[in-house]
Amino acid sequence: MIELKRKTKETDIVVRVDIDGKGDFNIDTGIGFFDHMLSALSKHSGIDLMVKAKGDLEVDFHHTVEDVGIVLGQAVKQSLEGRSFARFGWAIVPMDDALILSSVDICNRFYLNFDARLTGNIGSFDSELIEEFFRAFAFNGGMVLHIKQLSGANKHHIAEAIFKSTAHSLKAALKSTDETPSTKGIL
Repeated sequence: MIELKRKTKETDIVVRVDIDGKGDFNIDTGIGFFDHMLSALSKHSGIDLMVKAKGDLEVDFHHTVEDVGIVLGQAVKQSLEGRSFARFGWAIVPMDDALILSSVDICNRFYLNFDARLTGNIGSFDSELIEEFFRAFAFNGGMVLHIKQLSGANKHHIAEAIFKSTAHSLKAALKSTDETPSTKGIL
């Protein structure tokens, strides 16, 4: 289990991660929709996740969402130190009208290809923050992450399928193996 903290003038965040967990979660960011998405990420990846975040929500949700992504990515990366793991994972997940493909390579490099049609708000949550979260998560987790919307119109369904698809990709990539696949011998 890894616990990390990040405190800035804009946010105060504590994240606890157990990549060998069962998908148990305890999440409180002060942003209801984001809590719902992080809960789905935890449950579907099998990662036990605790997130406590206080942020300048009176400004907007951006700092909190991005900083949670930073700390969560760092925690997952630290959890993998000294371990062998599958490295690659992919999933296609439906949620009613939405269909999302995701693929991850945990390779100590970072890239995000986010190809989803999300604009406007989902309740009070600015949907463009989903891309910001995954960018911070992938870059700080040392991941190449592709997320592609194949279909869908309902923003809630699209967002939830994004988090669930990424969770299933992570679950596959984090699976313990005898040796992490790499022709270089190191990631």
